[in-house]
Amino acid sequence: MPPKRKHRTSPPPKGLAAGEQLKRGKLPGSDPWGWVGAEVTDTSQITLEHRLMTCGLSRRSKNPFCVNKYANKPEKRSSPVPKRDVADGELQDDVIVISDDEPPPCSKKFCKNNPNCLNYLGQDTWEDEDKVRELFLKASDLGFNPVLNARDPELPVGLKNLGATCYANAFIQVWFRDLTFRNGVYMCQPSHDKEDVFEDSPIFQLQVTFTALQECTQNVFNPEKLAESLKLSTSEQQDAQEFSKLFMSHLDVEFQKQSSPSLRSLVSNQFQGEQVYGTICGGCHNKSERSTDFLELEINIENNARLEDRIAALLQNEKLTGDNKYLCSRCESLQDATRYTELRNLPPVLHFSLLRFIYDFNSMERKKSKHNLLFPTTLNMDQFVGSAAARKAASTDKSAKKYVYELRGVLLHKGASAYHGHYEAQVLDTASNTWFQFDDENVTKIESLGERRHTGRDVVDVLNGNLKKGNTGNMRGRPAKKKRRIDDSDDEVVEISSPPMESKTTEAKPHGLEDIFSSKDVYMLIYVRKDVPSPGNSNQPTMTTVSQASGHGGVMVDTGSVSPPPRAQEVVNSLNAAHDMACDGYAKREKEAKGRFDELRNRMREIYTSWSAKDVEEDSVIISRQALERWLCKPLAKLKTKPKVADEAETIAEILPASDILCDHDALDPQKANNMKRVSASVYQKLAEFGESDISPVRQVQDVCETCVRESFVERLYQIEHPRLVAQFDAVCDDTPDEPGYWISKVWLKDWRLQKPKMHTPLQGDASPDAPEYLGHVVCEHGQLSLVSTARRSISTKAGDIIKGLFPQWVARSTPDELCAICEATINMSKEDKRELRRKAEDEKARLRHMHDNALTGNTLLLENVPCVILPAQFVRVWRKWIGRPTDGPRPEVVDNSQFLCEHGHLVFDPNCPNDWDSSIAVVQMTEWTLLADLYPCSSPITLEKKLVENPPNVFDTKFEHDIPVCHDCRSQRRSNYDFADITVRLFSGKNAHKETMTQENKTHKSEESAHPHQTYGSHRTFGTRQSKRIRESKDTVEKKRITVSKSTTVKDIKVMLQEALKIPTICQRLSHCGQELDDNSVTVGSLGLLINDVLDLREVEDDDGSTADDVTRAKKRRKEERGFGGTLLASSHPALAADATMSSEGEAQQSDHEPASAQVCQTCTYENPPNSPRCELCQTDFKLGGM
Repeated sequence: MPPKRKHRTSPPPKGLAAGEQLKRGKLPGSDPWGWVGAEVTDTSQITLEHRLMTCGLSRRSKNPFCVNKYANKPEKRSSPVPKRDVADGELQDDVIVISDDEPPPCSKKFCKNNPNCLNYLGQDTWEDEDKVRELFLKASDLGFNPVLNARDPELPVGLKNLGATCYANAFIQVWFRDLTFRNGVYMCQPSHDKEDVFEDSPIFQLQVTFTALQECTQNVFNPEKLAESLKLSTSEQQDAQEFSKLFMSHLDVEFQKQSSPSLRSLVSNQFQGEQVYGTICGGCHNKSERSTDFLELEINIENNARLEDRIAALLQNEKLTGDNKYLCSRCESLQDATRYTELRNLPPVLHFSLLRFIYDFNSMERKKSKHNLLFPTTLNMDQFVGSAAARKAASTDKSAKKYVYELRGVLLHKGASAYHGHYEAQVLDTASNTWFQFDDENVTKIESLGERRHTGRDVVDVLNGNLKKGNTGNMRGRPAKKKRRIDDSDDEVVEISSPPMESKTTEAKPHGLEDIFSSKDVYMLIYVRKDVPSPGNSNQPTMTTVSQASGHGGVMVDTGSVSPPPRAQEVVNSLNAAHDMACDGYAKREKEAKGRFDELRNRMREIYTSWSAKDVEEDSVIISRQALERWLCKPLAKLKTKPKVADEAETIAEILPASDILCDHDALDPQKANNMKRVSASVYQKLAEFGESDISPVRQVQDVCETCVRESFVERLYQIEHPRLVAQFDAVCDDTPDEPGYWISKVWLKDWRLQKPKMHTPLQGDASPDAPEYLGHVVCEHGQLSLVSTARRSISTKAGDIIKGLFPQWVARSTPDELCAICEATINMSKEDKRELRRKAEDEKARLRHMHDNALTGNTLLLENVPCVILPAQFVRVWRKWIGRPTDGPRPEVVDNSQFLCEHGHLVFDPNCPNDWDSSIAVVQMTEWTLLADLYPCSSPITLEKKLVENPPNVFDTKFEHDIPVCHDCRSQRRSNYDFADITVRLFSGKNAHKETMTQENKTHKSEESAHPHQTYGSHRTFGTRQSKRIRESKDTVEKKRITVSKSTTVKDIKVMLQEALKIPTICQRLSHCGQELDDNSVTVGSLGLLINDVLDLREVEDDDGSTADDVTRAKKRRKEERGFGGTLLASSHPALAADATMSSEGEAQQSDHEPASAQVCQTCTYENPPNSPRCELCQTDFKLGGM
């Protein structure tokens, strides 16, 4: 058999082993601590040069002196470059230099920690003059720039929203665009007897408002005085239609007091139309009519319906038949009849009020209809005026143009609810033929009133519900714009396409081809009648901005003649003058600030362009990098001020952070070298003389802390020497396993072998192997070798010598040492002794079996009519623990009942009060007490017996009878004397929660009252007779929760605990104690007088978003107290509203104005609380702390 082939030895591996890291030698001088262990091995060898190296300030450091990139450089002059021959290869004098010592280029990343580079500290901000000037002006606190409030000449003036007055602002903007109405308001004059109070009247404040909208130089006017004159509540949202009717009624009363006939009839001539309601008897054809005037036409809306169709539906005849027959005065009997509605006359300005808010009989509340309505820019009303025959003739006669109206205004209500939302107006300015969007203070010019324009077939598709998405109907071929969505509205506002703005006088489009707009938020439409063209120029009808004389006697107004009254003009002039003065004052302050800025920037550039040191030899100082950055940005930071009592401003002193470069020894800290910057000493003098600059601390270059360097040196030397010593130790630790060695702790050795031992304490070294935490691993409590060998291991003598060299005080234990004899004797204790202890424990358990099983369970059902004794529950717990493991724990020594007796020798708890039974009381039978007294020393027994007693007659209940009376004073003191106590919270929920709560509270209260020293003790329900399963199940439905409180715990804290434990929001919790609801969240447990083991009752209610009865009542309470415009000046001008001012919209009585306020409104959640409420019932905001 041939010999086996020998395996070749593997070649030695090339490169690094798996997991080994590549160690690259650092360039000399690149490591500021590279001299540790190489040049210096002892603290006495540290020199000044070494200390400077730790901060990168030494000449040996590789930190370059970067050129100041912001310094003023001389102009570079170009010199002629000699022409060189171009060769295919390298020229003879070409030199390529490759050097590893070339420093990295100056950059923000590489030079951040370079003390010799002072670039990138924030100078770039000061280099951009325009940007830094803007920042400086902002920091100069010049105040608000009133120029920002200046009126844009291309935009109208907006109106400030005073809280919830958007409904009034929208209508004021619409009325202002009506020049006839505006001129009528301007023409109003006070009567001679009311000259002194005229300026407080609404008509004058409306004049001022209109004058401001016309002449004001600011972009927003505040109509606060107008709201005050009308006594409007600026925090309550009102209905815009109702405001329009009432305010117009009030103005009509004021107009009728004027001397001008045209002014007295202005409202009726401009806005009032005539409507006729008639009935035609089907038998005798007798006709009865009733004529009424209207200021606006109320239109019912349907989804995707046209305005013309809804007007026609308004005029549609109604048949009166069957149970709805008409009682004819001529026939004197009930007859079939036809009821009709006719429009006899239309005003120059026609308002359409869309019934957007409807009443839902299912929820018994108002809601907003989101039906889409289509309406045109040009509306021919001839087809709707007059009798049915006249209307039919007008619909076929295209030449009938007496009642042709142009769209001038659109009122929008944005929001899904009828009880809240936001009003806006879109109004046409006839002077510029431009549409504007009026959103209170925000006024914007809109090129179109929507994104889509419905024309021709598009309108048919909309009416049929077949409009395709993306069909914009844009006749110019422009791409469709992205739809705008409005906050608080789930639909587009108005989808309108603007007509071409060719001229003010454009011919009306043929009916059916005019632009049709759609909206789900349109609330009111305002149309203005066109002028009737003259016969000679019938092809060019003109649109006027005012109403001409008509059958209503309209007044012809020239645009140029609409000038404000002198009084109102004076008020607006004063506002304009104040605004101009504010603008001038701001301009003056801005000019002065710019002068200061120019001077400041020149001085700062003079400093930071020359503060860099050139080399190590130049005289320099060390300043914190953060201090220099703060110095550069401090002039651009806004000063923090706090107001004084005398309305003065006091500058708050800037709190500078702890030193960025100093140590605890007030010298340069080498650990903070990254924050140090070297500044030229000559420039530092200029920096110190600069204004209020604070660039401290400043130190000389040589002020590197010697103590900190020594401490860091010790630690860094340890990091170098420790791995070397561990390697030497590992090499000789197990080289002589058969020879004697030393014992050492395994835990200590494992930790010491780490590269960074956890036991290492800076500047104190490692813990010794025989330190207290490791000594028990080797020796026992008797100072001898421990019997437990798993916690120690042996090391060789050489390894022990290395450890002794590091820890000379270590007392080593040799491996041949004997084990501790005392510990061995303890371990070898006689088994007979343990067997005797177990036998004794089993004997006591058998004799006291009932106490072992039932003493701590609280089960006293088997103790009725049985004499019992009270004993401490802690004794029973220790005794049961000893019974379970008699050889591992001590046996209890004595039974002491003194804790249950007061200093008077009476009981400190009431056995018949359930709340007094806690975890410290146990009950045993008298027979067991006798056995217990034979086994343990016992104090005097406290006996009691549970018996069935009759109280009152024919009513039986179980109660504890006891010989020792209860000391009620000491009992109360015991229950109230605590730092922390446990209380029980009972949760009641469901329909009968309130009834169950009151029942339980009455029972508890009755039980407490029965606990009186001169009466029979009350029933203890916990220890009562056994009840049926049905009763016990009903009680189990009450959930209980134990919580721990202190005397400083508030009701709010308890609710927060219950929210975390039971997941019930605090707003839905109703806590009560002894029948009294705890509605004050700031009350503490101590002030409530809660005792140990007291019981609180918790009732859960739904919040306002739920549908429980309490919430419906609360919601109705809020809404029924809303009185609309009751209590305002508008109600007094309307007799019907003034009479009903004390009635709600649902016919419920309200509080009259002369009575005291009936509710307190919370400013946090706007909930109306009962009068004199200390806090809000809804959000629990304390009114005393600013909730009102």
